[in-house]
Amino acid sequence: MNIRLQSIGMAIFALVIVGAVPGAAAGEIVIGQVAPFSGTLAPTGNDVRLGIQAYFSRINAEGGIRGNTLRLVSRDDGYRVEDTLKQTTALIEHDAPVALVGFVGTGNVDALRKAGTLDRAGIPLVGVRSGASVLRKPVPERIFHTRASYAAEVDTIVRQMSVMGLKRIAVFHQNDPFGEDGVSAAQAALSAARIELVATGAYEKGGTEVAAAVEKITAAKPDGVILVANTAASAAFVKAMRERGSAAMVIALSVTAGPQVAEAIGNTLAHGLGIVQVVPKPQSIAYAITRQLDEDLKRIGSKTSANHTVLEGYIMAKVLVEGIRRAGEPTPARIVAALNGLGSYDAGGVTIRYAQNDHTGSDYTDISIIDRNGQMIR
Repeated sequence: MNIRLQSIGMAIFALVIVGAVPGAAAGEIVIGQVAPFSGTLAPTGNDVRLGIQAYFSRINAEGGIRGNTLRLVSRDDGYRVEDTLKQTTALIEHDAPVALVGFVGTGNVDALRKAGTLDRAGIPLVGVRSGASVLRKPVPERIFHTRASYAAEVDTIVRQMSVMGLKRIAVFHQNDPFGEDGVSAAQAALSAARIELVATGAYEKGGTEVAAAVEKITAAKPDGVILVANTAASAAFVKAMRERGSAAMVIALSVTAGPQVAEAIGNTLAHGLGIVQVVPKPQSIAYAITRQLDEDLKRIGSKTSANHTVLEGYIMAKVLVEGIRRAGEPTPARIVAALNGLGSYDAGGVTIRYAQNDHTGSDYTDISIIDRNGQMIR
């Protein structure tokens, strides 16, 4: 009798402990995201989140992971480093996610790394909208990338400009670790290609004041410009450059959203702008993952059409879900171990590779051009 009562007591104790975990309901796996949902990068944060939600909706509609549904908890950092730190800590403490996904910004995530936030919580972060080397070397124990590095993107731009016979290149960049990483990559790639870097010009993070940079760069008379900038700043720069009569070929890193540039400054000024892409064209029917994304956006009744940023968020979610599935019990430590053992994973036409000493994820790059109608073409 005493043994039976003791067993019942242990069972009740176990139920109390399970119920005491903050933020998580029975049969639910909580995933956290901190990203800009306000400010200049709000469209980026919202599109990444939409892609994540679209894939989670697919998994939940199929019965979840071993019967457990996925719930995304998102918090807004406004692209401010201090808020990334604050909101990530609060989310981990209050909602007890088993993993994080879809963060935005080199400086923002680098601050988390330096603060040891992920290490203290023992939690993995899958998918960062950054290709900076500072987040890749040395290999971060708990950060798993799903996009090519900025160095790979810059190499793609320089190869294209070299083929076009361009000889005088300038770099417009954000004045922070993201921009500095892009400039360093450009210096190395241009030197290897024996192409001259004639000028650099910067703008402050979170702003669109580009007049000084435009003045400096146009004075150097480049025939090509590499943009290491977010969408709003890229739009302001291209507008000012074209209005000053520059006909230089301009190609931006993938963090610039081409259609948003066209919407901001008009199709005429945006026409001809090149954008590096780190995921396939979302409208392509050649990839299983783009077809799936289209199906899922329709199922959830999204008013936003598929674009490269939404697809990037979708891939982040798919890779994380694969890690959770392979982990068995969905604990942060087991998910980290599962991701380290992922090897080569086909995410539906996009290959992701992880190993204990390599969290690069993907090396896919391509270049799209904005046409006269403001649409992206190959």
